[in-house]
Amino acid sequence: MTAAAPHPVLLPYQPPWHWQQFHAHYALRALPGVERLDADGYRRSFRLDGVCGWFAVRPAPGQPALQLHHSASAEACLPALTARVRRMFDLDAEPQRIAAHLAEDPLLAPLVARNPGLRVPCAFDPFEQAVRAIVGQQVTVKAAVTIAARLVSRLGEPLKEATDGGLERLFPSAEALAEANLDGIGMPGKRVQTLQHFAAQVASGALHLDLRDGSAALIERLCALPGIGPWTAEYIALRAFGEADAFPASDLGLLKAPLWGAGGIGAKQLEARAEAWRPWRAYAAAHLWHDYAGG
Repeated sequence: MTAAAPHPVLLPYQPPWHWQQFHAHYALRALPGVERLDADGYRRSFRLDGVCGWFAVRPAPGQPALQLHHSASAEACLPALTARVRRMFDLDAEPQRIAAHLAEDPLLAPLVARNPGLRVPCAFDPFEQAVRAIVGQQVTVKAAVTIAARLVSRLGEPLKEATDGGLERLFPSAEALAEANLDGIGMPGKRVQTLQHFAAQVASGALHLDLRDGSAALIERLCALPGIGPWTAEYIALRAFGEADAFPASDLGLLKAPLWGAGGIGAKQLEARAEAWRPWRAYAAAHLWHDYAGG
């Protein structure tokens, strides 16, 4: 097992915050060898600022906080790692303020009342999330995870010292994905081209995955790439960066949420209604997805 840092980092949050929401989200999407969950913990391998290692998160007993354990190697990038983990588990949200705003919509209010602490789970790494979003175009979450797991198996570098938590590999780099032979990976040829063109743009530095110029600019940059449309770009903004106002209005789960009744709602109609939910449309999406999933 890789050496662990001697003391965990405590990551406080404003309650309510529900571990089960995050456990369910990551359990459905976990990549073997990269991520692992148990009943009250999540762990994964990572590459960040030239550092490779692992971290593990679990609720702190009796406190509104998470405990962050990490490999000794992570000390070299601890502020950046801590910021990523806080974003991943949406620990900086103001749940009471968000819930009060969304509850002003009489249709959304019952969903908010049932789950006032619902948050927006994010990915640890923006590039990884973007890859997953491209892979997940027009397929189920389960199918997308299967394909992403194949990418990890083929192209993921070994984690130099395996942990006792089943973490064995790193998610593939942009360079590895751009240059790989992906025959037989399980995606249509056009989607493979989309994925590899995207990876090449990131690898070359032509495309920067960040919000320095705002989420609208990132979405515009992504939509300029072949094979990436508004749903994929908005979903990347939401899940890769926790952008609070990102809203993939054409998402099937949002359009078919039971809230709208048997006929669902059209994307343009939903987009118009969602204007009232700004600047927290991503949290409205979380409530609609939870409703769609039977929450």
